[in-house]
Amino acid sequence: MIVTDGILIVDKPQGCTSHDIVDFVRKKFGFKKVGHAGTLDPMATGVLVILIGKYTKSARLFLNDDKEYDATLILGAASDTGDAWGRIEKLNSLEAVSENRIKDAFGKFLGPIEQVPPSYSAVKFKGKKLYEFARKGIEIKVAPREVLIHRLDISKIDGPEVSFNVTCSKGTYIRQLCIDLGKMLGCGAYLSRLRRTRSGDFIINEANTLEELKSFDMQTLKNKLRVK
Repeated sequence: MIVTDGILIVDKPQGCTSHDIVDFVRKKFGFKKVGHAGTLDPMATGVLVILIGKYTKSARLFLNDDKEYDATLILGAASDTGDAWGRIEKLNSLEAVSENRIKDAFGKFLGPIEQVPPSYSAVKFKGKKLYEFARKGIEIKVAPREVLIHRLDISKIDGPEVSFNVTCSKGTYIRQLCIDLGKMLGCGAYLSRLRRTRSGDFIINEANTLEELKSFDMQTLKNKLRVK
């Protein structure tokens, strides 16, 4: 008997939604119950935790897990969505933005911070998702939420590009973190690249690509499932 309950770690490619991956797994292997623990934006790649069978009932437990990301932001411009897939508007010169200022700004976001969810997000307001209002040009002000940034390390500064690694609590929006960093520096910023490298105990090294999943038969899938 082939087990059809478990946790599948997928390396989500850019351009598809988390639901697209859920739908693919459901149809490819004929499962009735498939879900995920923690949405990734279409622009983002990396660890997506897919829950199969009885594990779909435990989704909330996994949603509380800390996450780790590799990311890059662009200074000196802003995006209406907070990322590279939005409408980009060039703002200020970076002449006054030194590497020391950038490092100081990053340091101020370490620890517990108040973060307002970005307007293009799935956070709900009066039963509708914020992005539904944003797409109609309606600005909704929502209360800030406390999130926790455990680690925030700059890995490279190359002109307007700043690459960094972050470990954070659930509910943290890296897009909004970039926006807030840009505001603190007075030059604007948006997220240009995002890759989730860890979600709770699940790491990118154990993730299966979509191309690999396409070649799996049921037995291969069983060998890849984790159970807890």
